[in-house]
Amino acid sequence: MHALAHNALTLLIVQFLVIIGVSRLIGRGARWLGQPLVIAEVLAGILLGPSLLGWLAPGTLEWLFPAHSMPVLKMLSQVGLILFMFLIGLELDPKLLKGRGHASVVISHTSILVPFGLGAGAALWLYPKLSEPSVPFSSFVLFMGVAMSITAFPVLARILTERRLMSSRVGAMTITCAAVDDVTAWCLLAFVVSIVRASDLMHAGLTTVLAMLYIAFMLVVVRPFLARLGARVANKEGLNQNGVALTLMMLLASAWATELIGIHALFGAFMMGAVIPKEGGLAQALAEKLEDVAVVLLLPLFFAFSGLRTQIGLLSTGDHWVMCGLIILLACLGKFGGSAVAARLTGMRWREAGALGILMNTRGLMELIVLNIGLDLGVISPTLFTMMVVMALVTTFMTTPLLRWIYPPEEMIKDQVSAPVEAEPVEAPPYTVMMCVSHGQSGAGMVTLGRALTGAPQEPSRLFALHLIRPTERASFHLRHDPEKASGDSLAPLLGRANGLGLQVRPLSFVSTEPGPDICRTAEAKQADLILLGWHKPLFSRTLLGGTVHEVMQAASTGVAVLVDRGLENVRRVLVPFIGSTHDRAALGLARRLLQHASAEITILHVTQSDGTPGHSGARPLVDELFPEGSGRVHFQVVSHESPEDAALEEARRGYDLVVVGVGSEWGLEDSLFGLHRQRLIGDAPTSLLVVRHPAPATAAEATAEPETAGALTAGNTVS
Repeated sequence: MHALAHNALTLLIVQFLVIIGVSRLIGRGARWLGQPLVIAEVLAGILLGPSLLGWLAPGTLEWLFPAHSMPVLKMLSQVGLILFMFLIGLELDPKLLKGRGHASVVISHTSILVPFGLGAGAALWLYPKLSEPSVPFSSFVLFMGVAMSITAFPVLARILTERRLMSSRVGAMTITCAAVDDVTAWCLLAFVVSIVRASDLMHAGLTTVLAMLYIAFMLVVVRPFLARLGARVANKEGLNQNGVALTLMMLLASAWATELIGIHALFGAFMMGAVIPKEGGLAQALAEKLEDVAVVLLLPLFFAFSGLRTQIGLLSTGDHWVMCGLIILLACLGKFGGSAVAARLTGMRWREAGALGILMNTRGLMELIVLNIGLDLGVISPTLFTMMVVMALVTTFMTTPLLRWIYPPEEMIKDQVSAPVEAEPVEAPPYTVMMCVSHGQSGAGMVTLGRALTGAPQEPSRLFALHLIRPTERASFHLRHDPEKASGDSLAPLLGRANGLGLQVRPLSFVSTEPGPDICRTAEAKQADLILLGWHKPLFSRTLLGGTVHEVMQAASTGVAVLVDRGLENVRRVLVPFIGSTHDRAALGLARRLLQHASAEITILHVTQSDGTPGHSGARPLVDELFPEGSGRVHFQVVSHESPEDAALEEARRGYDLVVVGVGSEWGLEDSLFGLHRQRLIGDAPTSLLVVRHPAPATAAEATAEPETAGALTAGNTVS
């Protein structure tokens, strides 16, 4: 181990392994809590620093992060930050900065001015307590104002996308204001850095003039050149290595120029990304090539470096914690209060204004970047740096839970998916099926089954196709994400088959981090009678009814059916294995719809125990009730068998199009979250299966009515 400390490359590799591993490990917990990944990475950096690791095992901290390795970590983290700020500039679409009207201008300016004023006011109190006498008072005041004004634009974009608010009024206004804030705050920061670095007023004026010339050069000369480069990327084979090399050289030159001018290299990286045209594919191609290396490999080094500079132990007195609490309070009052009140005055409801204020109060990674600049310049002390890091963590962590409280998921689902539909007669509510499509292969069979369940197009029924999109951690996903385009490949086979059958299927698509609950909420909002799920072979588990399927089956307030599609093209011969559970009765109810609307031939296989236990005396009256006399398309069979599962498999091999079976242990179909046994009926059946679950009764009265409610559908045909 001691030898490792003297091998710089080996030590750096170990640091990479530890930093990335701890960040991703804590990230799993953060995602489970509904928090953005940046929270986990900041916490990982603090845990690896003197606040925890140095307190518990100072020897390990000294071995893992010796003082002589800090310059290397700092330089690599600065390279990562340059690439990251370039990506932030790529995310910033100029269209967000115009055409949003008077309201966004008022809100964005208020959300900068109010926290800036509060931060500057707090500086009057904090300066004599936490600043060195060598720090000019004006520099300290200006920096505190800027630090309080920051909004975490990239984190905000991720939260808006994951909460499906990007296309809402609140989301559109928030992302616009955050974009304006981002540009304004970085320009203010560049100005503050120039003031701090300048030795006198003449140098400060020269720095300002050079900065304006630099911005003009980027807009007038560099931007048109990049537009031509983007056109070549769009018209030819794409972005090749020469194009990437040229862009990276321009990025580094821009960062070098702004560092030379005196307004920090990060501003040059941000400006370079901002002037790249967002049309033509150049910005997206660059983001896809760079963001994994920048965000996964290099950016965690910045968090670790920040964590090593964050010393919670410096907050050693009650006065320090009072100051920290006051900083958090002023930060929330300025950003949340200023944004929310301004939004309310521009005509938003208090609920919308509150949501916007909560979102604008998110600080995240951008705050850490600003704080590290201030610490490097000597404007803020390590103690104040630690207080501000705690403030950034608290304001970011509170965003998601407060947003859930202001905008609960049930309300957001209704706003998102409740598009106006034709008024249906009250006396004949439409039978509604919501088909949940995870990939393109599962769609065609669902349409076949949906048509069989709902009948001819002119009959009162509704079909929805829901595709939930898993968000990625890529920055390019969140701002240039189009749900309709993203879901096109998955829903195209389904919609194409529906058009061929003359069916109207209404597509629904949005980003979801909680697919199970979101499916149930959407079904409730659409008043679906049946949730139809696809299936897929699990990676580790042996059960096919786990994961999201299990969540939906447990939580749905309506019927749930899982289609195991093995080439379902028509529904003519249907087998319904039956023992007598409520789920079996629900399967009979669906079979009756298939009998009526698809003219299917139904075989009901009632399985009894081979020891002579009474069997079909209770089943036959139920079948007679559900299938009154009319024709001879319903066949009732009674078999005695020790294994109901084997009896169903034997009958299924006689040429059926579809087997409709209720979920339950008697058929070897437990809807378990962690299944360890093989579900033979699904695995060995030669034909398509529909596994049905009836929702659990909420009251005793519903339980006594289950036989009727399981088949409470329109009357069907005969038993023979």
